[in-house]
Amino acid sequence: MEHSTPLIATIVAGLGLAFVFGLLAQKLRLPLIAGYLLSGVVIGPFTPGYVADQHLAAELSELGVILLMFGVGLHFSLKELLAVKTIAIPGALGQILVATGFGAAVGWLMGWSLGASLIFGLSLSVASTVVLLRALQERHLETTERGHIAVGWLVVEDLAMVLALVMIPPLAGLLGGKPVPLDAGAAEVARIGLGPLTATLLVTAVKVSAFVALMLIVGRRLIPWLLDYVAMTGSRELFRLSVLAIALGVAFGSSAIFGVSFALGAFFAGMVMAGSTLSAQAMKDVMPLRDAFAVLFFVSVGMLFNPMILLEHPVAVLATVAVILLVKSLAAYGIMRAFGHDRAAALTIAASLAQIGEFSFILIVMGVNLTIVPPEARDLVVAGAMLSILVNPLLFHLIDRRFAAPPQAEPLPE
Repeated sequence: MEHSTPLIATIVAGLGLAFVFGLLAQKLRLPLIAGYLLSGVVIGPFTPGYVADQHLAAELSELGVILLMFGVGLHFSLKELLAVKTIAIPGALGQILVATGFGAAVGWLMGWSLGASLIFGLSLSVASTVVLLRALQERHLETTERGHIAVGWLVVEDLAMVLALVMIPPLAGLLGGKPVPLDAGAAEVARIGLGPLTATLLVTAVKVSAFVALMLIVGRRLIPWLLDYVAMTGSRELFRLSVLAIALGVAFGSSAIFGVSFALGAFFAGMVMAGSTLSAQAMKDVMPLRDAFAVLFFVSVGMLFNPMILLEHPVAVLATVAVILLVKSLAAYGIMRAFGHDRAAALTIAASLAQIGEFSFILIVMGVNLTIVPPEARDLVVAGAMLSILVNPLLFHLIDRRFAAPPQAEPLPE
């Protein structure tokens, strides 16, 4: 490998191995994410052979995060969420609390701080949108009541994680990590007598509120109008470029101007664009690039994984997997049954949530970067993700065998 081309080498190695292991995962009827993570492990610093540039991989993965969150925003449908709000909202929040509590207990027993334990538990509480949607689509459940509940449940989880991504950096010092330096605005507010933490939270809340207001008032009108205008030119190439420019531009601008995360900016860009009549076309056009950079995101996470965690802390790995597969599933099943849903629906939701994915990685990597959680926590989350993603299809297979009748289109609740 030439040292003058580390970017090309990282992209080629990442995508090439992701293709090989992704194809293997497809043949074994496993989610592709498992193959992508494994390819990252192979080119990571903890395994012999070629080691890709971690810093470049991390920057490329940021593009993956932006496009993933943009896709989540495009999929966000307030109408669909409201149709199942009576179960999706309390169910998702209740399950997050239960899983976070058990996950935090695992971290606490390992001797971590309360802040580290909470972020670790929170990382275990949210399921992967990619894995969930694929499982539903394979079984033609996405248009059924169970499918709508599962998607609505996940939307609530995603919104909760977006809020966590906004709040964790200003709270880093309180959670036991390195305090984020006060920016000029927070320093000015602190001078009037407020503490650094209060000043940071206040300024963060004002900036986030200003960004949200700008997107909901101006962006909601401007972005759909811009898409319509570009579509009238008749150029598909220009339309694709406009979608990408909006997604990346809003994400970068939200960070540079308002100080919010790329993830939040991209989410709102997608959510606002979802209000356009051209949103379906926008999603179709951006999907290939989103998938490519999402692959690099999962590869970069795999590069962070130290396989020795399986030998050095096997009990912790088993405890992590137990929280993901058992605690989350039992909590979801119990909530569904408590709200009067039948066993088939309850088991479907339980299996859907018995895995973790992209948000878990984003949260735990942020925690490590802010020195809130130890690197071992990141290894446990990646190990838990890989093992749960491998087991998840088996859970659905068992449910399919138990309820062998072909799924019928179920009406949405009134």
